[in-house]
Amino acid sequence: MWVRATLTYRTSFLMMAVGNLVTTLLDFAAIAIMFMHVDELGGFSLAEVAFLYGTSCTAFGLADLLLGSLSSIGSRVRDGTVDTLLVRPVPVLVQAAADRFALRRIGRMLQGLLLLGWALSGLDIDWTPVNVLLVPVMLLSGAAIFAAVYVLGGAFQFWAQDAAEVQSAFTYGGTTLLQYPPTIFAEDLLRGVTFVVPLAFVNWLPALRVLGRDDPLGLPGWVDFASPAVAVACCAVAGLAWRAGLRGYQSTGS
Repeated sequence: MWVRATLTYRTSFLMMAVGNLVTTLLDFAAIAIMFMHVDELGGFSLAEVAFLYGTSCTAFGLADLLLGSLSSIGSRVRDGTVDTLLVRPVPVLVQAAADRFALRRIGRMLQGLLLLGWALSGLDIDWTPVNVLLVPVMLLSGAAIFAAVYVLGGAFQFWAQDAAEVQSAFTYGGTTLLQYPPTIFAEDLLRGVTFVVPLAFVNWLPALRVLGRDDPLGLPGWVDFASPAVAVACCAVAGLAWRAGLRGYQSTGS
């Protein structure tokens, strides 16, 4: 319904989608400006940073497109309109994700894909069958990990009721973190986004394998291929948290 409503005003949709694409492109413009003054950032060239940026932005853009509306579930909890979702014969998660579905968010994903394509054209990568397969697997696994973070944030709002900014810190903040080389961050932060909130599996670890770079933490080589398993584990935890949040929901009584 929301897609059909959006496409009714196609010029407006195109303007919003292009505006979204240009706005997110400014993030990479800031990185490009840095490279006007330095040749490398943490030992990474502009093309390599663009590869990190493109994979992070594409994975997050896909998750944001499908589940970005979950950030508003807290307002539904506060005004008691979750009740209307509970009485419909459709999973609440699906309804919450589809609520005011913003097709214009596709601009962020397209921007990530464009930059990823540009980066790949400028990199000298050894395209073994493993590396060829690792790139799409990285994007899909990364999207699933970000999707799990969205669902976890939505579940948390059943108790906090106004925690959209906390959720954004791990979604928008997480994708911004992953756009930069891991070598510029402290080791404690790297351990945190690897073992606590496993955002490093979105692109850092598999991307280092594709780029032929060493892992700053010195983890075993098989960890670079663990993104799908981590994504499945994150989605399972997010599903349990969402069910717990629904069970703990208390209507306003109105």
